[in-house]
Amino acid sequence: MEQPDIDRIIEMAWEDRTPFEAIKIQFGLSEDNVISLMRKELKRSSFNLWRKRVNSGTSHKHVQKREPGITRFKCSRQKTISMNKISKR
Repeated sequence: MEQPDIDRIIEMAWEDRTPFEAIKIQFGLSEDNVISLMRKELKRSSFNLWRKRVNSGTSHKHVQKREPGITRFKCSRQKTISMNKISKR
């Protein structure tokens, strides 16, 4: 996996509204794989903060925990992302 992909996965993992399922669709990594990648790439203190945040209940990292009204992975105003590249309008 190339560094830009790793950077994007880390960015997506930190975003509260981006579920693990979105990372799975875009990069093929399961939740366990994302956790392993985060453990490997982040400092221990940063990893611990991330895990605490994901498990805190305020994060929407799991589709099952989301409110029924949230039916998309991203903000409706966000540019379309295709193959990890932001499309130009």
